[in-house]
Amino acid sequence: MIGTLINTATVLIGGFLGLVFGSKLPDRMRSTVVAGLGLFTAAIGLNMFMASQNAIAVLGSLLIGGVLGEWWDIEEALQRFGSWLQQRFVPESGAKNSRFVTGFLTASLLFCVGPLTIVGSIQDGLTGDYSLLAIKSVLDGFAALVFASTLGVGVLFSVLVILSFQGGLTLLATQAQALFNEAMIAELTATGGILLIGIALSSLLEIKKIRVGNFLPALFIAPIIVKLLAVFNFP
Repeated sequence: MIGTLINTATVLIGGFLGLVFGSKLPDRMRSTVVAGLGLFTAAIGLNMFMASQNAIAVLGSLLIGGVLGEWWDIEEALQRFGSWLQQRFVPESGAKNSRFVTGFLTASLLFCVGPLTIVGSIQDGLTGDYSLLAIKSVLDGFAALVFASTLGVGVLFSVLVILSFQGGLTLLATQAQALFNEAMIAELTATGGILLIGIALSSLLEIKKIRVGNFLPALFIAPIIVKLLAVFNFP
């Protein structure tokens, strides 16, 4: 859990600096920085997917996870949660409300979907080594600075999702040491890469609106599919 706490602290610090000094950045400069972050996020996502050893497992997890996510309406639930936080702690309405929810949702998804989140949390839970999460913390801190300067205070509240999701994975790993193998982690990471591409296209580059939050169950479906394929000796 130490790695998750460090990650939370860096996001808060980066986000606070973004709120304080972000207004000094011209709109064109902030827009360009966010676009650059979007391109980089898409490239990282593509690189993650290329590590897949079984694209069928990734496809299956996305389809099943997407159906479950739409059924449970996860993205809408996250938006409602963001709206509640906005009304509770930032009681204003109008455009700022939408900006708050966008900041919360975008930062929460970006900070919680990726190879460092999954592998780092599992490593922290299994061995107590949080070095990967420490590296992720530095990256997230810089990202939070940029996001907070453009998307506002909603970015800071993403630490709640980091604590629950990333911390939950760490605790789960301590209870399920024998459940994950290299193949399962590889396809889970590849699935996370697809979601990162979705975030880049939808929230950062604003090319096409995608309800990426509804694909989050795919992260848990991917290792299950890998396990089933291994049981039935499917190549």
